[in-house]
Amino acid sequence: MDTPVAAATKTGPLTNAYVEVNNHSITNVGKYVLTSSGANVFDICIVFAANINYDEQEKHAYLHFNTKVQETLDNAETTIKPLQAKGIKVLLSVLGNHQQVGIANFPDRQAATAFAAQLANAVTTYGLDGIDFDDEYADYPASGPGKPNAWSFPYLVKALREALPNKTVSLYFIGEAAKTLSYDGIVVGELLDYAWNPWYGSWEVPQVPGMSKAQLAPAAIDIQATSESTATSLAERTMTEGYGVYNTYNLPDNDVSNYLSSFTKPLYGSDARHTGGSEETPPPPTAS
Repeated sequence: MDTPVAAATKTGPLTNAYVEVNNHSITNVGKYVLTSSGANVFDICIVFAANINYDEQEKHAYLHFNTKVQETLDNAETTIKPLQAKGIKVLLSVLGNHQQVGIANFPDRQAATAFAAQLANAVTTYGLDGIDFDDEYADYPASGPGKPNAWSFPYLVKALREALPNKTVSLYFIGEAAKTLSYDGIVVGELLDYAWNPWYGSWEVPQVPGMSKAQLAPAAIDIQATSESTATSLAERTMTEGYGVYNTYNLPDNDVSNYLSSFTKPLYGSDARHTGGSEETPPPPTAS
């Protein structure tokens, strides 16, 4: 019997990849390795995105999957599990959907806990590694009972952490939820694993009390829009200032290993290599 070969490992920050599944496959996240060691370029893949919708008849929030998200989840054997087999965690992003409901305006603790149960069920059903919260596009009302409140996000995160004690929970640091990070003795940062800067092509440290530098990604790039020089400088700053995660968005289907090398060299001392697929056709970076 052959002796199992240990997966290649790397030292340095984690690299995160948000993938727009309406446009691209998450399987691309597993196609990049470091030329020096064969270790994965990406450590975390985030399926972007499920939605928090509102049921007008039942008067409560519910978790909704569009066609492409549902397809990605239903085909976990060929989409999610191959990434996990390589040691890459797969999270599900949860996003508002222009229905005046989101993760920051549950009417009470019971409602927040009920939605957390839906999230936990999705993680269990589809074999995911956790949940990423993104408080955009909720279109919260400015006044009235549906306006954002202080308790929703803390109650939600606490309930989810209790339901999924060993899974990953992260925060895209934006929106009303990012303003309400403690309530009734709950410190959200003590329950999260990671938080990332949402402004691509920039450096901004997420201000989350209770989290260490190792859990934060102040650098954020859009692979199809941020220039290589900016990607490099943000990676260099990540190393210099001792932060633990580098956030990327919009990984396409074509081979972009040359572009990825712009940040893997300062992060890991190695170029990136594509392990199969089309010829390299780098996305045109902007001058950001």
